Amino acid sequence: DFPSHLDDLPPTMLKKDYANVPIVNSVDDVVRRLLSLEMANQKEKVKIKTQQLVEKVRRSPNDNGSFEVQIAMLTAKIRTYEEHLQKHPKDKNNRRRMLMDVDRRKKLLAYLRRVRYDVFENTCKQLNIQYTLPPAYSRRITKRWLAKKAFCIKVFKEAQKLKAPERLKQRQEWRARARARAE
Repeated sequence: DFPSHLDDLPPTMLKKDYANVPIVNSVDDVVRRLLSLEMANQKEKVKIKTQQLVEKVRRSPNDNGSFEVQIAMLTAKIRTYEEHLQKHPKDKNNRRRMLMDVDRRKKLLAYLRRVRYDVFENTCKQLNIQYTLPPAYSRRITKRWLAKKAFCIKVFKEAQKLKAPERLKQRQEWRARARARAE
């Protein structure tokens, strides 16, 4: 058994569609259990979890598209994919989808960090996201690149050797001029 991000949802909580219906309070216990999360499938639980995460970072009741809300929705999807991949590690299609969502969330977080740092910090704290800075650019080292670099260094050294007598002559001229000025 792996820990689920849906474990904190109480089983007596009503499904998303039935939470605001007033007649639900007067129905029989069996019907109430059928309408609760105890009998809900994974998809309905994920919807409720997504809604909870969005409520944590939402700016206003009508806010459905801000960067924070998009990040919250992607976070819920990513956590669902992670949970699924723990049970089914060979599911390459869902791994690819998860990595695409991780990249999209990373881009949104980077933008939010650049533009509104206080909102970025609050979003990361509320959603329990640990943001790490991207690494500095580093070139992938291949055999071809190493051979090319070695060749360039060799050519540079040969050019320096060819220019050495000319540079020595130039230095001697400068020293002679400096001595003439000093005298």
